[in-house]
Amino acid sequence: MTGRGAGWVLALSACLAIPSPLFAQTFVADQILASLSGQPGDVARGRALVVSRQAGLCILCHSGPFPEERFQGNLAPDLAASSAQLSSAQLRARIVDASRFNPDTIMPAYFRTEGLTRVAPQFAGKTILTAQEIEDVVAFLVSLKP
Repeated sequence: MTGRGAGWVLALSACLAIPSPLFAQTFVADQILASLSGQPGDVARGRALVVSRQAGLCILCHSGPFPEERFQGNLAPDLAASSAQLSSAQLRARIVDASRFNPDTIMPAYFRTEGLTRVAPQFAGKTILTAQEIEDVVAFLVSLKP
């Protein structure tokens, strides 16, 4: 799709947090090479999502360099340690759908809408994070690298 229709699809999918076919996630081995939103991520917005107990929910299971957060998870790897070992493309792929790499993971698929179980009706067909929010989280996690 090109022209005015393409812009409309992108705008609508961004508003509804539905993966756009124009920026469909394409896995190459264990990576998603291209930005989901077509825009770079924002480190500060990514950090806010990671520590948010309402949006990203990351620190419910993960710990990280967040001294202001009293209660951090211990069910999953430390974010700084695990991020240091992965490229931005690998991080993006794991946030989009961690079950591709570990079928028994408890980490939700933040950018998948199909094949999910136990989804509340109000969230059916919606992603947890938008394409831009995924890019923001990736930018933050990459910023943790030494």
